[in-house]
Amino acid sequence: MDWKKLLAYVSGSVDQELLLRNEYLMRENRVLQAQIKGPLRLTDGERRTLAEIAKKLGKKALEEIANIVKPDTLLAWHRRLIAKKFDGSKKRKYPGRPRIDEKLEELIVRFATDNPRWGYDRIVGALGNLGHKVSDQTVGNVLKRHGIPPAPERKKTTTWKEFIRSHMDVLAATDFFTTEVWTRGGLVTYYVLFFMHVSTRRVHVAGVTPHPNEQWMTQIARNVTMEEVGFLRPSAYLIHDRDCKFCPAFIATIETVGLKPVKLPARSPNLNAHAERWVQSVKRESLSKLILFGEASLRRVLAEFETHYHRERNHQGKGNVILFPSGGTAARDGPVHRRERLGGLLKYYHREAG
Repeated sequence: MDWKKLLAYVSGSVDQELLLRNEYLMRENRVLQAQIKGPLRLTDGERRTLAEIAKKLGKKALEEIANIVKPDTLLAWHRRLIAKKFDGSKKRKYPGRPRIDEKLEELIVRFATDNPRWGYDRIVGALGNLGHKVSDQTVGNVLKRHGIPPAPERKKTTTWKEFIRSHMDVLAATDFFTTEVWTRGGLVTYYVLFFMHVSTRRVHVAGVTPHPNEQWMTQIARNVTMEEVGFLRPSAYLIHDRDCKFCPAFIATIETVGLKPVKLPARSPNLNAHAERWVQSVKRESLSKLILFGEASLRRVLAEFETHYHRERNHQGKGNVILFPSGGTAARDGPVHRRERLGGLLKYYHREAG
């Protein structure tokens, strides 16, 4: 056989086989596509592979074989690949001064938020004390980027955090918590009302009752505001939550002695954090470990824990010391004594005072 005829025969056979394979793959692709519910989610790598091949085939050929996406979509992917390849925006240098150091920017924001009355020039001066040289315009630009208004507008508003910190010495707090007590009538929920001097953390359990009604609350208000002996007499403000038990009669009684009640925003226990922390302590260290029988049992536990809290327990929030230690300076040598309360539930170790 002539070699030319043989070559033509072989080439024709190969082309015929390729056509059959392509036809089979196209049919199989359409069957699989019909079985899939919803659009296909392709990865970036899959899009890249299809786009590169699609560009070589051309739009006309794609219209005959493309089933997953439209030919125009494939070619659009290819154009984006080319644009991304030649994108030099990350290396582009913009005109003007470079932005200031990130740590310096954080310092400017800190000065502005900590000191609402400080203007741009005052912040510039404070930065100069630390060795940073910036202009008042730079300070203004930084504050603007962080959404912080100028001093005349900032000093008109006072945050709760600033209010509590600036009035700490004359600020008192109050709150309720509940505990379960066994009585002759079964398990009863008792409400415990307490007050706290925020600065010193001194706590006063004002009363316990299963029914904190208006009459009871009014009497408690009279007790804590009594002249000379009332727990709240040295205070100027009393913060409390929006519990309806702090009724108008309670508020009116508090106000008669010049004490200003301050109602906290809704869902903000963090604004009465010191009182909330005391509730956690009394429950975790005593109430949750005891079964209480009768109101007298509850009162005894609260009284013992209150004494322990003030005179025997170290407080990390106050320098990890005892709030109101009793006696003189403890001796550095000698035997160590252990004092127990509530059957050993609360313990205190000490040496005899020198």
